[in-house]
Amino acid sequence: MYMTGFADEAGHSLDVQIRATRELGWTHIEARGLQVDDFPLGNLHDIPEAAFDLAQAKLEKAGIRVNCFGSAIGNWAKKIDEPFESSLAEARRAIPRMQRLGTTLIRIMSFAVHDAEDQMEQERFRRLRELLKLFSDAGLTPVHENCMNYGGMGWPFTLKLLENVPGLKLVFDTGNAVLSFDRSKPKPWPMQNSWEFYSHIKEHVAYIHIKDGYRNLETNKDVCTYPGEGRADVRKIVKDLLLRGYDDGISIEPHMGAVFHDPSSGHSLNAEAIYIEYGRRMEKLIAEVRAEMRKEQDDKPARGAGR
Repeated sequence: MYMTGFADEAGHSLDVQIRATRELGWTHIEARGLQVDDFPLGNLHDIPEAAFDLAQAKLEKAGIRVNCFGSAIGNWAKKIDEPFESSLAEARRAIPRMQRLGTTLIRIMSFAVHDAEDQMEQERFRRLRELLKLFSDAGLTPVHENCMNYGGMGWPFTLKLLENVPGLKLVFDTGNAVLSFDRSKPKPWPMQNSWEFYSHIKEHVAYIHIKDGYRNLETNKDVCTYPGEGRADVRKIVKDLLLRGYDDGISIEPHMGAVFHDPSSGHSLNAEAIYIEYGRRMEKLIAEVRAEMRKEQDDKPARGAGR
């Protein structure tokens, strides 16, 4: 198992992202937005070719790999009743860049939740089948994230998506669940339960995003916390992953920078410091879970001997 993260939460500059990753002693980045020198900020599949060439050189020099593209394909900004071509174009740009970097995973979504009652499910399924084929034919693995999209409306929607898009794998975001309404239940929708969501879809999880927090129902605002301090069942999910033999990436996505940049918050940490602290706390949480598992294993013979 290896540690990685959305390094753009440490800073837009690729140099800052590399610096934060090396400070943590990690060798992987989940690339999303990045600014390379004087080139404009953009997603890794959108930046100019010259900027990508420079980014590749910087990453190789630092000994850091991009384990996953945090793409914008089918995300919350893409409506299902709008043309599909923009997402196909992003996919076609991403594939050769993934191959150049040796990256096999790419995060995709199932398009924004429709305002109307009809979620145009069949069109969503058709588009994701086409995207899955596009990446699979190139030897790459798209993983669907439960975010502000059709599959993120609740675990039954994700299961229906998987049923209609055979072979699709998932990246489960622990925090997105508790920050989203459960639209599989009657109105007024309750917030989702992260453990419940994970329990129903875990057989299909190929990758994990770690976010924690809760929705403040009085202010109707999301509150993001360090891992293990919110309501996203991070510790419980990590333990289950390890018990199941999970051996892939653990990707952090703090979403805490804005809170610490608020002058009224009383905090002085900057985004890079938050990202590094978040990574260290996540490593500590994993170590504690492993120790707990070892203790439980060691205690088994002792309990049996006393019978």
